[in-house]
Amino acid sequence: MDKNDSYSRHAEQYDIEAEKKETRFGVHYKWIALSNTTLGVLIATIDGSILIISLPAIFNGLGVNPLTSGNVGLLLWLLIGYIITSSVTVVTIGRLSDMFGRVKLYNLGFLIFAICSTLLWASSYLIHGTEGVISLIVIRLFQGLGGAFLFANGTAILTDAFPHNERGKALGINQIAGVAGSLIGLVLGGILAAIDWHLVFLVSVPISVIGTIWAYVALREVATIKKNQRIDILGNVTFALALTLVMSSLIYSLLPYGKSTTGWSNPWVIGILLLGVVFLASFVYVEKKAKDPMFHLELFKIPTFSLGNLSLFLAGMARGGLQFILIIWLQGIWLPLHGVNFINTPFQAGLDMTPLIIGFLLSGPIFGTLSDKYGARLFSTAGMLINAAGFVMLLLLPVNFNFWVFAPIIFFLGLGQGMFAAPNTAAVMNSVPPETRGAASGLRATLMNLSFMFSLVIFFTLLVLGVSSDLSTALYNGLVAQNVSQATALSISQLPPTTVLFAALLGYNPMQSLIPSQVLDSLPQANQNTLLGTSFFPTLISKPFVDGLHVVFYIGTAFALIAAASSAMRFVRKEKPKGK
Repeated sequence: MDKNDSYSRHAEQYDIEAEKKETRFGVHYKWIALSNTTLGVLIATIDGSILIISLPAIFNGLGVNPLTSGNVGLLLWLLIGYIITSSVTVVTIGRLSDMFGRVKLYNLGFLIFAICSTLLWASSYLIHGTEGVISLIVIRLFQGLGGAFLFANGTAILTDAFPHNERGKALGINQIAGVAGSLIGLVLGGILAAIDWHLVFLVSVPISVIGTIWAYVALREVATIKKNQRIDILGNVTFALALTLVMSSLIYSLLPYGKSTTGWSNPWVIGILLLGVVFLASFVYVEKKAKDPMFHLELFKIPTFSLGNLSLFLAGMARGGLQFILIIWLQGIWLPLHGVNFINTPFQAGLDMTPLIIGFLLSGPIFGTLSDKYGARLFSTAGMLINAAGFVMLLLLPVNFNFWVFAPIIFFLGLGQGMFAAPNTAAVMNSVPPETRGAASGLRATLMNLSFMFSLVIFFTLLVLGVSSDLSTALYNGLVAQNVSQATALSISQLPPTTVLFAALLGYNPMQSLIPSQVLDSLPQANQNTLLGTSFFPTLISKPFVDGLHVVFYIGTAFALIAAASSAMRFVRKEKPKGK
């Protein structure tokens, strides 16, 4: 008998047994599981993005300048450390959940998340300066661990709790919470930071505490735990080291090195990246030899699982960095050109991204439900084709676009992402043996986080390289035209583009950050007003920026098309729901 057929029949038998357990836990238990896991993924993804817009207020409150060379690394770790911890640990946690109980480890994750949320809020009051930033980074790393417990088990708990013909709908709602949470975090961070930056850390405390209590009281273990399994220590260690090294190299690749605009010429970045690849190869070797492996590599022989995860990764590559690039576009150019002060651009950019959220909110549950009836391949493939078309539409926009043209395009992109996400997740989770759902869910979460990191690094690197070709000349000529001395203009024009883009992203006026205050004060008032106005910097950077932006959109289109092809190739029969 084909091993894939065996997996499929095993899953169907497990689903019948799970439906019998519904009598024991009550017909409404599946909705309890859905509501709690949706709350878990919502708060975990909100906390993953809430700092992006609120960082200026946080650094100002702690008395630290994030744009100085020594602090840019702290800025990146505070932003991305949470994602790294989640990515490194989520597959291990998924495997442990298969061994010891998904609900048990999910509840533990909610507890860790609640404790760390409380500690973050307390630390924001008690520790200041660079030590305060480091304290927040360390606690955020542990909070990411709690998030990994939620990410690894939420999808598996839903797959256990819902019958085969309702999983697309349930996972669609859960997926909406995940993507919507990452976008809600942008807006919520801006609102809370404008009131009091400490609220950025406080907001997750009551939600996570309530969620923890609710999880311990209401959730029940539906899955049958296979006993007498051993922990694959060597597999866990090699996998964790591989991801830690690879993701660390990606972070530092964003920082300039020597005269290079990025860190890709840094021997240390290349060295730890290659070492990470070596550990990853070692992990594959170890898993093939292990009696109770951390992850069953033979799952990749299931076409729906392997091609579904490949399309998931490619879709994440197309989507992840796009949001970051669009925010830079809005904050650094479009909003200032329309008279919005730089300090207000982060919050306004979050609001302007809401059509993307709405598109996803509308399409996720609709196509998740439809995939229960018609299968996932059609909808997930169409979703990626829509994303490719959205990238092409963005390519056609001028840098100073009409918002009422921009809004339907990003709504269209959100629609395609929702059309892809829920059906693809349901198909992947339905394709694996029930006893491996925790590890499979963990791998899926890892691929999502990795795709975000790779997308961010690739898109940002391409943008920086595109901008750097003309930005130096544009800065020099623009500053000299405003009576800035040639020596000062030359010094500023040679600064890495990364500094300029981060300044715009964080809501600082780039010219005010780059030009020394004594130089600025010595200029005539008319020149000062021009340099610090909302139109000088975006007008200066528009031409170099659009060159880099077009390269980014071309690459995004390619990722979306390859993801669509991968989705279309999957084995259809395994993902079609079967009757009882």
